Amino acid sequence: MVLEIFWTQLAEEKLHDIFQYYKYKAGIKIAKKIITEIIDKTLILEQNNKAGQIEELLINRKYEFRYLVSGNYKIIYYINKEINKIIVANVFDSRQNPSKLYETK
Repeated sequence: MVLEIFWTQLAEEKLHDIFQYYKYKAGIKIAKKIITEIIDKTLILEQNNKAGQIEELLINRKYEFRYLVSGNYKIIYYINKEINKIIVANVFDSRQNPSKLYETK
């Protein structure tokens, strides 16, 4: 069964922030390219929902958080079997302090 991919508000806000940053620093074309790459990366989850590695920093959470990498970003997600969805919880810039990853809900 194919699971639907759902983006949390936090993940969508992070995408918006990434877009705004690169729009200002590198131009709208580059900003769109980076966002498209991040979103396209999640499409692999439709065929293989455990494609990402387990996120060790979030191992003590209710769900098993995993991540995919797109450029400098970790796409943090988990599988919610009760509602048959893959939840993209965060898009984390891996150049930041890892402790900021705990804001993932």
